[in-house]
Amino acid sequence: METIDVHEGEYYISSDKTRLDLNAIHDYLSKESYWAQNIPFDIVQKSVTGSLCFGVFHENKQIGFARVITDGATFGYLGDVYILEPYRGKGLSKLLMQTISAHPDLQGLRRMLLVTLDAHGLYRQFGYTDVPNPEKFMQRHNPDAYTKKEQ
Repeated sequence: METIDVHEGEYYISSDKTRLDLNAIHDYLSKESYWAQNIPFDIVQKSVTGSLCFGVFHENKQIGFARVITDGATFGYLGDVYILEPYRGKGLSKLLMQTISAHPDLQGLRRMLLVTLDAHGLYRQFGYTDVPNPEKFMQRHNPDAYTKKEQ
């Protein structure tokens, strides 16, 4: 996958995985997010390894993140999108979405999906719409994946 860097004033976004702060990502996802509470560090590490990732940085401190799970040809799933609270309202979510949308490895995909509780307005600006036939979609969901111990 091609690595890109986008600079906007004192902020930058990079798809270079070597720049990511896995501890910072894990801290946010496991403690602050509504979708990945209690996620183990090793699962975050594995998810980053298997995804096209985008880190958002201010003075070399990671302040945001997103990843796309994709085959690079037909399908992508956007997940784990966040900007830390003190940095919200500065247009960084839009810059992140612009960067993801423009990434060369994500061009020409037939479908990109995401799930959001409260950011529909942001994603609509980038062409995301409601699923027209949600009854066709199915899932296999394990809500206790990060809290139950294997037996």
